[in-house]
Amino acid sequence: MNYNWNWHIFFEPNPTGAGTYLDMLVAGLLLTIKTALLAWVIALIFGTIIGILRSLPSRTASWIGFGYVEFFRNMPLLVQLFLWFFVLPELLPRGAGLWLKQMPNAPFWTAAIGVGLFMSARVAVQLAAGIASLPRGQKNAATALGLTTAQGYRYVLLPIAFRIILPPLTSEFLNTIKNTSVAITIGLIELTGQARAMQEFSFQVFEAFTAATVMYLAINIVVVTGMRFLERSLAIPGYITGK
Repeated sequence: MNYNWNWHIFFEPNPTGAGTYLDMLVAGLLLTIKTALLAWVIALIFGTIIGILRSLPSRTASWIGFGYVEFFRNMPLLVQLFLWFFVLPELLPRGAGLWLKQMPNAPFWTAAIGVGLFMSARVAVQLAAGIASLPRGQKNAATALGLTTAQGYRYVLLPIAFRIILPPLTSEFLNTIKNTSVAITIGLIELTGQARAMQEFSFQVFEAFTAATVMYLAINIVVVTGMRFLERSLAIPGYITGK
């Protein structure tokens, strides 16, 4: 293939007048990180609540958790983002719908919430499995100490379950970062969007997506390294992540 690589393209001014092409990619990278972090916070909060519901002995709570997980896990992320961004404002009362459409940075908030809810279903399954893997004696010991069900989860079950599922949570966090690239379909110009814009402006396709790939790999290396350190720090001897 006779392709002339032009690595100097990154330091040439971009057509938007806001710096170089490299500045475009860095801006996209920062937006990707912000979107992924907010989505991950949402995923952890809702995933924890639903994971607890799925592990309670109540049949009603279990069915609520089951319905939530099956709804968000089995519908493609692309479809969910379209529903939140285009369909939901039309279904709400006129005032609420207009407010959503005119909200500043609507693609960012929609992407963070949409990706967060999608990933929360996966976190819920991981957490429920982590709680189910604990010996029955853990729960009985919490009850024997006079703890209520909520206190038992807060002080005994959840701290151990989260330590057990740290490795799969690392994978889910990496998936959250990668899933933000779908947000380009609702107008969020994150890293993938900036790479696409760069190749359209400069016709340097390979350079643009090579740089985006390197940036995604750099984020993943940082996340994996940080989570490995966290896993070693919180490992419980005798469990999956124990030394």
